[in-house]
Amino acid sequence: MIFEPFDKNKSSASWWMKRPRRLQGSQNANRAVKLGRANQEAKKNSTTYSAFYRMVWRWHFYAGLFSAPFIFVLSLSGSIYLFKPQIDAYLDRPYNHLKLSQAIKSLDDQVAAAGLSLPGARLKSLEIRDDPSDAARVLFLKSDGEALRVFVKPDTLEILKTETEKSRFTSIVHDLHGELLIGTFGAILVELAGVWAIIMILTGLYLWWPTPEDGFAGVLYPRLNAKGRVFLKDLHSVTGVWISFFALFFLISALPWTTLWGGGLKYLRSYGQAAPTKQEWTTGPASAKALQQDLFKEATPSTALSTYEHQEHQSHQMTGPGTSERTGGFDRIAPLALPLKLEVPIFLTPPSAASPNWKLQSETQNRPQRKTIEFDPKTFRQISEKSFSDHVLLDRIIDVGIAAHEGQLFGVFNQILGLMTAIGYLVLVISSTLMWWRRRPQGVLGAPSKIMPARRTPRNFIIFALVLGVLLPTLGASLLLIVVFEFFIRRYSPQATQWLGLEPFLGRQV
Repeated sequence: MIFEPFDKNKSSASWWMKRPRRLQGSQNANRAVKLGRANQEAKKNSTTYSAFYRMVWRWHFYAGLFSAPFIFVLSLSGSIYLFKPQIDAYLDRPYNHLKLSQAIKSLDDQVAAAGLSLPGARLKSLEIRDDPSDAARVLFLKSDGEALRVFVKPDTLEILKTETEKSRFTSIVHDLHGELLIGTFGAILVELAGVWAIIMILTGLYLWWPTPEDGFAGVLYPRLNAKGRVFLKDLHSVTGVWISFFALFFLISALPWTTLWGGGLKYLRSYGQAAPTKQEWTTGPASAKALQQDLFKEATPSTALSTYEHQEHQSHQMTGPGTSERTGGFDRIAPLALPLKLEVPIFLTPPSAASPNWKLQSETQNRPQRKTIEFDPKTFRQISEKSFSDHVLLDRIIDVGIAAHEGQLFGVFNQILGLMTAIGYLVLVISSTLMWWRRRPQGVLGAPSKIMPARRTPRNFIIFALVLGVLLPTLGASLLLIVVFEFFIRRYSPQATQWLGLEPFLGRQV
């Protein structure tokens, strides 16, 4: 046998040429494994994202389903109430610039005539008018806290009209907006609708959030050439994103006035105060009524004031209980209102058991412009002035918020901004209702199916939900009720589970 001589270089070359091929194969295998794992991870992430997206979509659906009817009513009533000053002025036109047949009587006499027409009522205040030919507007309180407004003709002292404040058109709109005209229960429903509307907006923004590949069409403006559900979806999402900031502001600024959340804030405000200061807002219908009842009690004149007025103003005495000795000084102080340049409406309140001084106060809806000026009951000289800057910080923040909420903080532009937001809300409600109605399957609710088990819910989302539930306890309580409700439905009612789009209960999977 002949052996071929050993060629080190050749052998080395041969070995080296084969080794890279083995390494290449190993690298390909490793890359394939890594690619497979990456694909599996991407698929897993895609599945998780899809499940999470549908879960957010489902909560968006729940929030919209509950809050939409209320938001529709609140948007309509709110858009009307934005123009309260203009509406009140228009409706009261018949009592302005009256044709007079004789000399105008004193304001004291006009107040006295109004008091005689309401035995048992107590005088609250007189609205100061810049035209003496306007009917006097005199406000009274009844023992149950009901406020009444009496219109008096300034020359003949004829009672032109008596109405309750609650019966005025803008007051009805206000109560519809705040309590659905059904009192405390309605106020709680409105509060629930408000906090769920916050969830509706936040989840809606998540669903809308674009990717770089999306472009602007259907994101920042609707595709006008689209039809059917695509156009409705664009209209819904684009409108939602454009009004989202203002909508959230209107919802959050209303919270201090609510029954439950506002009541909690009221407690926190007074906590730790050695001498609690007067709160500048009410929290729900019961709070507003209690305030009116307190004002009725305070309207009783002090003994010192009664004696003084009895001696100095016998010609202006009234026989109405609780008001007979409270009319002196109207003619002395009313002329001072115009030079002080207070924002209308301006009310003059006589001395009472709560305060021995006369008070001239602006009750403009632009709360940062409000002022209260007090006058000595004997000399009628100004002795104090309280303005926006004298309130505690929390009250100032809330006052600014509610002034903007009511469209009065920065004039007509504020009203237009509020109106556009309300119209945007209506577009959201109508477009979402149409989309749901068109896509709903037969025999089920049409909610996005729930495919993400609770144990796979992202931790950040759970933390966010918990924080939101703590900050908005009404939301947290109702959210917990829904979770418990879904659990029992899935466990004990297959038909309801299918109708709601939930996954059937499988052992311990929740």
